[in-house]
Amino acid sequence: MSDETHVLTAPPADAAADWTIAQNWSNYTPEEHATWDTLFARQSKLLPGRASEAWLRGLDVLRLDKPGIPDFDVLSERLMKLTGWQVVAVPGLVPDDVFFDHMANRRFVAGNFIRRPDQLDYLQEPDVFHDVFGHVPMLADPVFADYLEAYGKGGQRALGMDALKYLGRLYWYTVEFGLVKENDGLRIYGSGIVSSAAESRFALDDPSPHRIAFDLVRVMRTEYRIDDFQQNYFVINSFDDLLRATVETDFAPLYETLKQQPDLPVAHILPEDNLLTRGTQEYARDKEANRIHSLP
Repeated sequence: MSDETHVLTAPPADAAADWTIAQNWSNYTPEEHATWDTLFARQSKLLPGRASEAWLRGLDVLRLDKPGIPDFDVLSERLMKLTGWQVVAVPGLVPDDVFFDHMANRRFVAGNFIRRPDQLDYLQEPDVFHDVFGHVPMLADPVFADYLEAYGKGGQRALGMDALKYLGRLYWYTVEFGLVKENDGLRIYGSGIVSSAAESRFALDDPSPHRIAFDLVRVMRTEYRIDDFQQNYFVINSFDDLLRATVETDFAPLYETLKQQPDLPVAHILPEDNLLTRGTQEYARDKEANRIHSLP
């Protein structure tokens, strides 16, 4: 999910009314399966000691280490037995109401295409590797599975409140780029990090970004960038805490309060922030210096 509204107002011709399409698993080429295997081998080697226990456990119980792009029907059968979720294919980004309806009913939407071999390190639109390798292991965790269902239902309520901007930030800083505190230190659970070799290192090792204790209001006020490493990571104490923070909050008055407050720019620090790591912001400064240097 993002702050942007999908440009299409009706499903494509080959999609059902709920925007789902056939995965067409048998149509994947050997090259496409090989791309998945290359990405899987790289990330699965990198993530032990970095990814959360819940994510690693999900990778194992769903048997995602089988070579080739996973078959959504097989994957859904395993997920249904664990948490009642299933994976459904969609042609790309879908409208907000469709996205929330699927999530509220424990259906995770995933693109059925995979990036080209020359796009291993970055792809702007989520593909099957980002969606399945990044997201689906967490769907095997009962608490996180409940959180995503609650998020979908919250999104349905927010549609008429002019509040999707705030809810999108919650998704971004938890589901996509969240960190969790575990006994051995900070660990990754956000799909945008676990599916990226570079950001898997950056999020935990680099001194540049701020790592801030999760606070619901703080997160929903904070802007983000979609085209670069994050300069803020928000850290939850546990998935139980994350679920509790969402299901026990009355979002309607919270949205009204947020509308009266200014948005917080990326990398901004508040005096009341609980900073686990104050970032140097060196990465952002270097990027800006290189940008200015390259201007004609």
